[in-house]
Amino acid sequence: MDELPADVALMWRLRETPRRGPKPTLSLDDIVRTAIEIADEENDLAAVSMARVAERLGNSTMALYRHVKSKDELLVLMSDAALERPEPLPADVDWRTGLTFWADGVMTAVCKHAWYARLPISGPPAGPNNLAWLDSALGALSGTGLPEEAKVGIAMGLITYVQGEIRMATDLAAGFADNPDAFRQYGATLSRVIDPRQMPALARVLDAGVFDEVGDFEQESDQDFDFGLQLYLDGVAAFIERVS
Repeated sequence: MDELPADVALMWRLRETPRRGPKPTLSLDDIVRTAIEIADEENDLAAVSMARVAERLGNSTMALYRHVKSKDELLVLMSDAALERPEPLPADVDWRTGLTFWADGVMTAVCKHAWYARLPISGPPAGPNNLAWLDSALGALSGTGLPEEAKVGIAMGLITYVQGEIRMATDLAAGFADNPDAFRQYGATLSRVIDPRQMPALARVLDAGVFDEVGDFEQESDQDFDFGLQLYLDGVAAFIERVS
């Protein structure tokens, strides 16, 4: 049988630690937990380095390399460990309620870590926590009668939507904190440069006053997320009806 990919073996704690030399004074879990603490404190993934993690733990950088070969490996571990296991889906709910509960749960879990949206995505879910979330989404669809391939497609599409919204919400929140006036004046700014003859659809949006006011930024971000989520689920509902 082929060996497990290195990143999968690492996340599932199936990679053997070198046994030669003195007994390790720290564990892989210690390293990952400390890296997450540093990233949380600084709200910045770039703040995490092997040297800084080692210093926080009172060990040498070389001691870390007994467990983690590089910062890239550390980021892989952080991407799974920071995403806590999902709450069980409510009992006896329909697929739409289940996926809404699931999507809200992902948003809540990821938003605990402002840096999470900056993590590189190099492959499909493979760690125990990420796979637990995928399993939960698939479980919400278990009563639909859809083929398994379709369930996976729906779940992965929903993951793509949620991840994209998290990235956008994170970036916009940072932009709003840095320059709130740019958001408040967005409609007025566009009205000075938009020619209705060249961009008639956008001009109609401006005339309708859609960009005139900015209220509670966080509340509006949540509303945008839910609006897009329900549109996606409307599409899922239409698909289920078509194939059932």
